[in-house]
Amino acid sequence: MACDDAPNRICVGRIAGAHGVQGLIRINSYTEEPMDVAAYGPVTDEDGERMFELEAKRMAKTQVLARIKEVMDRNAAKALRGVRLYVSRDVLPPPADDEFYWEDLVGLAAETVDGESLGKVLSVQEFGAGEMLEIGKRRGGTTLVPFTRDVVPQVDLQAGKLVIDPPPGLLEPVTKEDPDQGLDSGEDAK
Repeated sequence: MACDDAPNRICVGRIAGAHGVQGLIRINSYTEEPMDVAAYGPVTDEDGERMFELEAKRMAKTQVLARIKEVMDRNAAKALRGVRLYVSRDVLPPPADDEFYWEDLVGLAAETVDGESLGKVLSVQEFGAGEMLEIGKRRGGTTLVPFTRDVVPQVDLQAGKLVIDPPPGLLEPVTKEDPDQGLDSGEDAK
């Protein structure tokens, strides 16, 4: 059974994998204070079908090491890799005026500073080097845009849009060039 209150839930982290042999998990926390990933009560998976009681233990570099009740070995912890962890929006503090929950950005119209429509925000991704907005284009395809103040100077939740000021080349289509372009015949690439 899928979760009926999906719009009222916020993703607070993602299980990155197992740590050790006694069932600890590594979590990429999306909360302002990483250890707070376990501070808001039980978490659920994306579908709302499984509930987990987290106990944050300590930090290991940029990840939270935590225990989930009933996960007692490495195999059980490893099986949870990739699970996104959600809590009800009601238990979280409201974001500051210049902050947003990722879920609030999904569905916003994206346009350039010149007013050109780019599509809609499909998701917010975190690959380790900062957040990226996945923008779905009207004619199909997607593009990733860094979610920084320089590239996305305006987010207007009331108007349902955000403005992108792309650096040169960011929105240009990628073309597959001839790998031998620019080489004289007989010359090897070094």
